[in-house]
Amino acid sequence: MAFPKGFLWGGAIAANQAEGAYLEDGKGLTTVDLLPTGSKRWDIMFGKLESFTPLEGEFYPSHEAIDFYHRYKEDIALFKEMGFKSLRLSISWARIFPTGEEDQPNEAGLKFYDDLFDELVKNDIEPVVTIAHFDVPVHLVEKYGSWRDRKLVGLFEKYATTLFKRYKGKVKYWMTFNEINMLLHLPYVGAGLVFKEGDNKKQIQYQAAHHQLVASALAVKACHEISPDAKIGCMLAAGMTYSYTCNPEDVWDAMEKDRESFFFIDVQSRGEYPGYAKRYFRDHNLSIEMEEADEALLKDNTVDYIGFSYYASRATSTDPNVKDMTSGNVFGSIENPYLEKSEWGWTIDPKGFRITANQLYDRYQKPLFVVENGLGAVDVVAEDGVVHDDYRIDYLKKHLAEMSEAIEDGVEIIGYTSWGPIDIVSASSGEMKKRYGYIYVDKDNKGNGTLNRSKKKSFDWYKKVIETNGENLED
Repeated sequence: MAFPKGFLWGGAIAANQAEGAYLEDGKGLTTVDLLPTGSKRWDIMFGKLESFTPLEGEFYPSHEAIDFYHRYKEDIALFKEMGFKSLRLSISWARIFPTGEEDQPNEAGLKFYDDLFDELVKNDIEPVVTIAHFDVPVHLVEKYGSWRDRKLVGLFEKYATTLFKRYKGKVKYWMTFNEINMLLHLPYVGAGLVFKEGDNKKQIQYQAAHHQLVASALAVKACHEISPDAKIGCMLAAGMTYSYTCNPEDVWDAMEKDRESFFFIDVQSRGEYPGYAKRYFRDHNLSIEMEEADEALLKDNTVDYIGFSYYASRATSTDPNVKDMTSGNVFGSIENPYLEKSEWGWTIDPKGFRITANQLYDRYQKPLFVVENGLGAVDVVAEDGVVHDDYRIDYLKKHLAEMSEAIEDGVEIIGYTSWGPIDIVSASSGEMKKRYGYIYVDKDNKGNGTLNRSKKKSFDWYKKVIETNGENLED
């Protein structure tokens, strides 16, 4: 169960799910700030937005979240106590450029992240920073239609370049877009896309994808030029697709579903559009507008490592009689009879973690960074004041064991930041009751609570894992 020396153990959060202070110190509205709880949330995530301002009578969990903006020192002290070597987090684009179009960045926003990174470094915790984690200034959505417009490429390049210059020497690990393939599944979340009746959604999505891929390449180029010692990666929502049977039609369908996600990383890691993507565009009459320099830009500016999230595997069948679908997973999957499920209907598949890591490394031959993995569950505070989350320990223990096996297989993995080391707002449902953390935050789905932090049983378990560099996974 040995992990490499210097392995980056830690946890992962996102600005829009943790910070709160949604209009403080000059910050502008971002796309997530328009996502309420309830049924409207899902309509918006798929691209149906009623208003470019928050609506009266709706509850928007991102507006306060867990108030990490004001409490980050308290939280970092707890991460330090667990022994974190790294913390993956994101920067809110609208804290730096409130509308996305300002000539000069917002100094108050820059200073907040300066102070945050300084606090991490002071506690020997390496910042791992995502430039865009489901985060687009609302002004850019309203004025340009977000990433459907090429204008965002230049604006993102300015934003990324500003970050590299400001935080040179403080941040050594960067990622461009969080779960970039989510653009195809939750287009508003992934790229701020809003659709109107009659839109060719696939055309818009893949054009937006091209713009993000070009923007990512420009960010890689800028990072390498400004901060040559830093590493910059991409990030995939991963999880392999199983063929339900050995019917060749099922096997082909599973491969195509995996390619739908691999497409993005193929471009970011290999530097060119794969043949299967070009055929898909032809077969679906999609015409992707590209500039003359795009191909060379993509080829010359590939990422240094592959970041990925892993929560669940998927399964597919071409048999119309196989209809039982899992719930709670935006990728869509038929039920796998060999696997258990979480309270939200996500399959629990530790072996799939090992398979996925091998699959990615075999494909790209670049270092991998596991930047999200964890179990969302309803946690109950017991009479002794502690959440006894043995179910979470069991989930993580099995996944870490399989990650260790993947390393033994020869897969190069540089770190592991489990998702939500402290309870934060769920990206999908906007709930607080879907908890991932080792640290309990006293807040409910309606925003009530003290926001007090307390340690769960898993806190001491993960501390021991880190202390032993993964050699002791027992509770």
